[in-house]
Amino acid sequence: MSRVLNFRKILLLFGDVSLLYFCLFLTVFFGFFKEFDQKLFLEHLFPFSVLYFFWLIVFYIFGLYDLNLVKTKLLFYPRLLSATSVNIAMGMIFFYLIPWFGITPKTNLVLNILIFTALIFIWRKLFYSLFSSYFLIRVAIIGNNSSVQKLSEEINARPYLGYKLAGIWHTEDNFLSKIEKEKIDTLIIAENLGTNPKLLQNLYQCLPFQINFINSAEAYETITHKVPLSLISQTWFLENLKEGEKEFYNKIKRGLDIILSLFIFILSLPLWPFIGLAIKIEDKGPIFYRQERIGKNRNSFSLFKFRSMKKDAEKNGAVWAEKQDPRVTKVGKFLRKTHFDELPQMLNILRGEISLVGPRPERPEFVEKLEKEIPHYHIRHLIKPGFTGWAQLKFRYGRSVMDSKEKFQYDLYYLKNRSLLLDLGILLRTFQLFFKKE
Repeated sequence: MSRVLNFRKILLLFGDVSLLYFCLFLTVFFGFFKEFDQKLFLEHLFPFSVLYFFWLIVFYIFGLYDLNLVKTKLLFYPRLLSATSVNIAMGMIFFYLIPWFGITPKTNLVLNILIFTALIFIWRKLFYSLFSSYFLIRVAIIGNNSSVQKLSEEINARPYLGYKLAGIWHTEDNFLSKIEKEKIDTLIIAENLGTNPKLLQNLYQCLPFQINFINSAEAYETITHKVPLSLISQTWFLENLKEGEKEFYNKIKRGLDIILSLFIFILSLPLWPFIGLAIKIEDKGPIFYRQERIGKNRNSFSLFKFRSMKKDAEKNGAVWAEKQDPRVTKVGKFLRKTHFDELPQMLNILRGEISLVGPRPERPEFVEKLEKEIPHYHIRHLIKPGFTGWAQLKFRYGRSVMDSKEKFQYDLYYLKNRSLLLDLGILLRTFQLFFKKE
């Protein structure tokens, strides 16, 4: 199933790239019209290719290659318009502040953006329409336990991912006739084969149909990008968390943490005096805030932040943050909205207490409670916590045990699938948070 999703994303990217160069051709053709020739097109090809590379990165940052984005137009259209606005500014900077390419396209740059914006709306609408109605992978679920209904709801809620649920079958059904009749491509197994030898034998007889077999936990993970706690056991952790193979990855990641956090620290340092002055002017309290958090192997450390709450905000002990938290100062609201309050955490990264990417570190008071109420919660302490993470991109700010349980399922997905490529994607997508309203 994951291969199907990857194919759709690659196809979407290929369509965008093709569209960009088609728009470039139209731009040069209409922009010069009578003077148009091959030489003029080639003069524009290289500089616009460089610009297009960064445009596509901006599209990725704004989540425009996330197939789940199509589930609501209220998200998709503003994201596309925001990304286009950033690309316009980038184009102006590219050609006028960095004049290395010998061309300064004023009218042509605007014309290119207008043509591309119009065509990208048409292409995206066509793409999502096609994969919501046609070219669907037909799947069936085998089983009758409590998780089957939830899984079927997840599949039916996301037709744009390209899956069509043909039915839920009982373990006693005649699979051979159903596969042929329903033209099934993939069977999702929601039963323990080890305790049902008859089911295992029936599935074995289906091999000549050349269909794919996948367990329910893997199917759920592919569709939702999280690992469902209700579908996994201790065996899942033994099979999927291969920590012994992560030594090289961990060393490279630590090196990148040092380089990137030092870069962010130096780049943001001119802002620190102004932030500190604004905090002092409002209530004359301390500029920085240190809070105990739980890190790798359950070791505690002090997390640094610019103070965004009132001086006596936690005089009665630790509590979950509220959506409109009255404890937040006026300056603190701005700092939280821009995420500037998080900048001192670059020091935590340089000290090796957290990484740029990982599960967000929790307070010891909450960890103690969450470990009692959420199965396997202690597993998240196998790795360093992070400045940003997969759960932060996929779910809102956690304000309860239920929120933490949902976020933990995303943390498990990261634990299983973490890689340098996924880390890079998370870092790029973190820029979304500057434009995102909860």
